[in-house]
Amino acid sequence: MGTGKRGLLMMAVTVVCAVTVLAAPGTAFAAPSPSPTPSASPSSSPTPVSNKELEEVRKKLEKLYHSAAVATDQYNAAEEAAEKQSAEIVSLAKKIVRGQEKLAELKERAGSAAAAQYRLGGLPDEAKLMLSDDPRTFLDGAGRVIQGQRATKGLLAEMTRTQQDLEQYSRDASAQWQKLEAGRKAKAAAQKKIEKQIKAAEQLESQLEKEQLERLKKLEEEAAYKAQTAWLDSGALKDVKGKASEQGRKAVKYAGAQLGKPYEWGAEGPKTYDCSGLTSQAWASAGSGIPRTSQEQWKQLKRIDIKDMRPGDLIIYNDDASHVAMYIGDGAIIHAPRPGRTVTIAGAGSMPILGVVRPDA
Repeated sequence: MGTGKRGLLMMAVTVVCAVTVLAAPGTAFAAPSPSPTPSASPSSSPTPVSNKELEEVRKKLEKLYHSAAVATDQYNAAEEAAEKQSAEIVSLAKKIVRGQEKLAELKERAGSAAAAQYRLGGLPDEAKLMLSDDPRTFLDGAGRVIQGQRATKGLLAEMTRTQQDLEQYSRDASAQWQKLEAGRKAKAAAQKKIEKQIKAAEQLESQLEKEQLERLKKLEEEAAYKAQTAWLDSGALKDVKGKASEQGRKAVKYAGAQLGKPYEWGAEGPKTYDCSGLTSQAWASAGSGIPRTSQEQWKQLKRIDIKDMRPGDLIIYNDDASHVAMYIGDGAIIHAPRPGRTVTIAGAGSMPILGVVRPDA
């Protein structure tokens, strides 16, 4: 890389520092081969980018992709909420239609009763009974009057309840519409942030030559391998002997069949996935519906100790639960890492573990 292009690269790194922070997951499981050390060059040759400078690039990329992952979770949560709110609005609309039909029927019945009274001259039934000389007729008629009064009161009460229900349905539908609109705005904001972070990362990577991109990937692998080794050396897997449940085996089989498919934020397959799209679809294939996002998976699913985990369990990563992977045994996971990568097998300890959850608990 010439001094001019190197200057562009370092300028890009400096600009990226202003975009978001926090660490992003690594992606590799196997031990990397040593990174090549730049050889000395004549003063007239292009100045090579050092491993130290590439390491700075790697860290900036981690921050960008982590920020994109957080925004992706926000996007997915907004989309899931929108689907529920839309379904609720449809349900409320059906209730309103049924309520309006019921109210129209009740009004028709009330109108028929009023018309019948009019045809009888408007004389109250009580007055007609008072004019009767036959005690039996009087008593029978009195019973019918009481029944009629009760029926009329019941009819009016039912009309009132139906009207109140319609008003409540209308208020509920209005509230759901407001939530839906707020969700659309949140979804649009998350999408904008995702695209901004990914674009910044791509621009940063575009400053690198092919050889430098290869060295950058080696640095990523080295960082993941170092973290995995430290995790294994800590004895984390010493007591892990759990066997997969029947559903767990199905979920692992599904996830394994997706190896090599590209990462795409917001995707749930079958051609592309993001991290929680992969885990949620894997468990859906096993007959167990789980939350769509990694953060909700962490909140809602049963948490278990690492020593008790078994294949099929989900490992949640980072303090903000922004990444999720499926444990497949022997200290390994399957996950969809980040944009520009594919569904792959990695070391379970290659990223900072927040905890473990079990979908089929």
